[in-house]
Amino acid sequence: KLGGYGLIRISPMLNPHPPTLLLPIMVMALWGVLMTSSICLRQTDLKALIAYSSVSHMGLVAAAIMSQTPWGMTGAMTLMIAHGLTSSALFTLANTNYERTHTRTLLLVRGLQLIFPLLSTWWLLTNLTNMALPPSINLVGELLIITALFNWSPPSIILTGIGTLITASYSLYMFLMTQRGSISTQFQSFYPTHTREHLVLALHLFPLGLLIIKPALISGLFT
Repeated sequence: KLGGYGLIRISPMLNPHPPTLLLPIMVMALWGVLMTSSICLRQTDLKALIAYSSVSHMGLVAAAIMSQTPWGMTGAMTLMIAHGLTSSALFTLANTNYERTHTRTLLLVRGLQLIFPLLSTWWLLTNLTNMALPPSINLVGELLIITALFNWSPPSIILTGIGTLITASYSLYMFLMTQRGSISTQFQSFYPTHTREHLVLALHLFPLGLLIIKPALISGLFT
């Protein structure tokens, strides 16, 4: 997110920009979205999956900033704020799992919905936000970015569309692998979740809910 802010700050120096300068950057950013999203589908480490997910979203942000349009800038800022809260919540959930299972391997942390139903609800809400399900603020950011990139080059809709589908796929994959299925036989007991853990997750997701009510708080920055 700091890198994205840096790109926004230096972008006025690139305007007016020669197309030969920004074209390779935008193509690589969109290709990076596809590559990192595909890597997420092959991950067995929960923390690495969430980290690659952040890289994938920042590829969209970088391409939007390079488009040098108000829609692109607004979408980049919206997605950075939204995904900053979402990815932080995912890392918090991954750490909550790790403190109880002492492993990040997806095959070993399955079936936790039976033991921690409330924590499973947090997993569901955060993953739905991560895949930009309506009416989340992530969807607003992605739609603004996809529209700005489509105006720049119509064929870009193919890359952004495939990237969005893969994002939804690995978000569902992450939820199903950690929450559904049978519990691994190596675990005998788990200690319960604490109020502070639920409070931290609530402080991540409630701001996202408030931004749904009034997205102009962040979407009006560049208009």
